[in-house]
Amino acid sequence: MNKALIVAPSWIGDTIMAQPLFARLHAQSPGLQLDAIAPRWVAPVLRRMAEIRDVLDSPFGHGQLSLKPRWRLARELASRGYDSVYVLPNSLKSALVPWMASIPKRVGFTGESRYGLINVRHSLDKAALPLMVERFAQLAETPGQLLKPAVFRPKIRSTAADQEKTLAELAIARPARVIAFCPGAEFGPAKRWPAAHFAALAKKLAEQGCTIWLFGSPKDHAVAEEISQLAPGLCNNLCGATSLAQAVDLLAMAELVVCNDSGLMHVAAALDRPIVALYGSSSPGFTPPLSDRADILSLNLDCSPCFKRECPLGHLDCLNELLPENVFATCQQRMTL
Repeated sequence: MNKALIVAPSWIGDTIMAQPLFARLHAQSPGLQLDAIAPRWVAPVLRRMAEIRDVLDSPFGHGQLSLKPRWRLARELASRGYDSVYVLPNSLKSALVPWMASIPKRVGFTGESRYGLINVRHSLDKAALPLMVERFAQLAETPGQLLKPAVFRPKIRSTAADQEKTLAELAIARPARVIAFCPGAEFGPAKRWPAAHFAALAKKLAEQGCTIWLFGSPKDHAVAEEISQLAPGLCNNLCGATSLAQAVDLLAMAELVVCNDSGLMHVAAALDRPIVALYGSSSPGFTPPLSDRADILSLNLDCSPCFKRECPLGHLDCLNELLPENVFATCQQRMTL
């Protein structure tokens, strides 16, 4: 029995974009047992992927070397008898534990001079593989063999039973029409559409009989509360009030998801929800929502994408000038498809 391990990324969106790699590995090795090791904040989306059998906890914070805990984890991995491991992050530290565990086949990009730690090394051709999802999928190929053109659509599951369980746990009644807003973006303010714009859009959608649910982490609670106060009585602020698994189930109920370029955007795409994605400082050229049901709105100003956390010019025109009425028009078109 072929047993393989995934060292997962530390970002939710990146982990979603790795799912097509998992599907390719299963297609290449029928009967494959595929496990993953991941930070606990990412693990819930891996547990919603049909290809993943088990998820192990990676307890290491960003930048922590923690050699003794890594050695203990390596001993546990060694006892599981993995034949191969696919190391998705490019850091040196991410490759240490698989090497310590003496997993025979250790696949990844060369990354931070990981010679020896990675023994099946891929060299990244950014021009040939412009999308992150393609770069992950490349790891299923033989090094030097270029990935064949393909359309990748990540998938995660949320069953009707999952959704009913989550509604009961949170004591939420299921409205007739739900629109999800994801107003946060972990990277920084330059990726966040203004709260006042979200509030104006909420008012327009409420006039159509829609209930607005706001999703995000505890860090997003304040901006979601601002939206709620600017659109009184129209929004249910769920930021920080749900687990990631519960957020997956609630997003799966949405008629439409309006979001910044964020991890939850990729979750919504993997759930095959209609999406209106708002781009400011970033570009859909690397990590777009991988869905046939997504509209990407960007003003494509001369100063964007700048890929900065905060607007270097101090005006944030790329998002401030993306007006609610224009977003609403796109929402209406997407909702009638």
